[in-house]
Amino acid sequence: MFMKPACPLHLLIAIATLLVLPALHAQSQEAEAKFELIGEDNFEQPTKKWQMLDPKSWQFTEVDGRGVLSQYVRKGEYEPPHRSPFHVALLKEGTVSDFDMTVSVRSTVEDYGHRDACLIFGFVDPAHFYYVHIGKKTDPHCNQIFLVNGADRKAISLTTTEGTNWTDNWHRVKVTRRVDSGRIEVFFDNFEKPIMTAEDKTLPAGRVGVGSFDDCADWDDFELRGTPATISETDKANAKEK
Repeated sequence: MFMKPACPLHLLIAIATLLVLPALHAQSQEAEAKFELIGEDNFEQPTKKWQMLDPKSWQFTEVDGRGVLSQYVRKGEYEPPHRSPFHVALLKEGTVSDFDMTVSVRSTVEDYGHRDACLIFGFVDPAHFYYVHIGKKTDPHCNQIFLVNGADRKAISLTTTEGTNWTDNWHRVKVTRRVDSGRIEVFFDNFEKPIMTAEDKTLPAGRVGVGSFDDCADWDDFELRGTPATISETDKANAKEK
């Protein structure tokens, strides 16, 4: 009797891949689609969407024909209550729990070891928030994910890189957060692999923003998608107790 040869293993794997990948892609799209658009700004016109903690350090201006939000004063007047970024611009409307935040940024200072730009999230008040410090050369205070919780900032990164390769060009940055797992991921130019990760649930909701620790930067093409949330008095009290 003629026996039909068995299907080669590699062919079975290929068939399975063709069947599974569309489903995974659909799940990924569905996961992204669940987030509503909370806020966006291309800065082509000055807006009132932003709260600057040091207004004199910021301006809406034009760079190479594109409107930008520019943090252009390196040493301003704002003094944070604890060691944390000196330059912060917060989106006024947009308290979120889970979120995806993407923005374009251009560092405008000379190249040095702590050349940085920061993204703010989970902002409850100036003494309670998270921020991502995207810095040139990693050390305990540079190129890390930080928590400010009623004390000087504390690095909470699980993983990071040797440093972020700042140039004078524009770069695209993304920060994602999932509160149930505590997962935080930071992407720089390549959105396939995070440059930093952390897991923390201390502050379950808050506002988001951009800025720098003590440098200068221009910002453009901001987008926030996420789950709307509120900051309760219980959340504030719990944050201060931890």
